[in-house]
Amino acid sequence: MTWVKICGITNLEDALTAVDAGADALGFVFYEKSPRKADPEKTREITAKLPQYVEKVGVFVDAEPEHIRAVVSRAALTIVQLHGEKSMNRIWADPRPIMECLGAVKVIPVIPGDSLKGDVLINPCLKEEKAFAILLDSRSNGASGGTGRTFNWEATQGMVQFLGSLVPVIVAGGLTPTNVADAMRILKPWGVDVASGVEAVPGKKDPQKVRAFIAAVREAEKKI
Repeated sequence: MTWVKICGITNLEDALTAVDAGADALGFVFYEKSPRKADPEKTREITAKLPQYVEKVGVFVDAEPEHIRAVVSRAALTIVQLHGEKSMNRIWADPRPIMECLGAVKVIPVIPGDSLKGDVLINPCLKEEKAFAILLDSRSNGASGGTGRTFNWEATQGMVQFLGSLVPVIVAGGLTPTNVADAMRILKPWGVDVASGVEAVPGKKDPQKVRAFIAAVREAEKKI
């Protein structure tokens, strides 16, 4: 089954809706400039009420390992998602195990999908064998993630599928209930990740869109 992450969770109602709809993971954004910014203490109240099998993913942008580790502990997270080269370079250069460095066993580095024309941050991730998966997101006006825009699936199809033969690939960026099936057909990812595509407004999910998105993923699986 395709791994499904609903990102940008800010409240318990949305979290429980996503889990009930069949989400495998929920994402909590710890970035000051994000309209979906989560609070560690409030996030812990949410994660405490979630099933153990649901991954609780902390999303960080160029954050220091010490800060990440503190938030992971306070919010009871299970995966760290890293945006930004500075943050990733610090982690790959750190000789310590991921758990000791970040406080979580699993880490997901994020790569702009349209950058897949060479090795761009892929080799370090694979060489160190520290990545749980690689997330491919879109980038717009310097922002990575939560842009509501897709990257060029057709132009990167070959590279994405090659990367997927080496490490699990999660596709994000502009996914919606109506286009996720196309993304799965073209890219054949291990997982998909959505934030703005299932929102009523930034930071608040639309329950119908959440359910429609996951239903579309499950239906698309039957055709791949």
